[in-house]
Amino acid sequence: MRYFLHLSYNGTNFCGWQIQPSEPSIQESIETAFFHLLKEKIGITGCGRTDTGVHALNYYAHFDYKEISNQEIEELVFKLNRYFGFDIKIMGLYKMKEDSHARFDAGSRTYKYYIAQEKQPFNNDFSHYFSRPLNIEKMNEACKKLISYTDFTSFSKLHTQVNNNNCKILSASWEKDGDMVVFTIEANRFLRNMVRSIVGTLVEVGIEKISVKEFCEIIEAKDRKRAGASFPAKALFLHNIKYEKELFFQL
Repeated sequence: MRYFLHLSYNGTNFCGWQIQPSEPSIQESIETAFFHLLKEKIGITGCGRTDTGVHALNYYAHFDYKEISNQEIEELVFKLNRYFGFDIKIMGLYKMKEDSHARFDAGSRTYKYYIAQEKQPFNNDFSHYFSRPLNIEKMNEACKKLISYTDFTSFSKLHTQVNNNNCKILSASWEKDGDMVVFTIEANRFLRNMVRSIVGTLVEVGIEKISVKEFCEIIEAKDRKRAGASFPAKALFLHNIKYEKELFFQL
């Protein structure tokens, strides 16, 4: 039977989702928990990679296991939450169609990035402090241009093992929320480091270091060296993943 695990996590103390040699990862933590609780080695496939220090409000992963009752599912979720500390929360476990895939069946992914324009004594771990005034109108003008492009090589980490750097951005925008400026972006897929480098480049638009026209030229150059610096991981959240309801036996 195939299952989807729905979880959220604080990525501060992890090297990201994917298992890495000698580094703590979310994937390794969950597989270790399954081994201890189910007495069986179970491989789990995530909906995508998150970089070191990036957080997830909603994340899905799939695995295969024998068919269990709804009561046993509830008990397993309870045991998993007792097993983990406060960094990982299991929010649900769902029976899926046999060919459902957490990564390939995701219709879109949404990330949010939080920039603090004032000091945040109680939120510093989850936002990036940037006090310079930002022209949000210009930044949103540049955001509209993102939708016109598909090749985002200029915003990708170099030497990654992907077939291409093409993504379909569905929406992107900035909004003011009190002392925070929040960037929201939705796409069918993201490249490694893509959101944080887009944020860094859009901030250059916001401080009027570059124009919207120059922002477009950076994308068209397909050269990572032309784009702005990546902003810190601690302020980036995987906010949502969209799936077709037909994939689920129950919700």
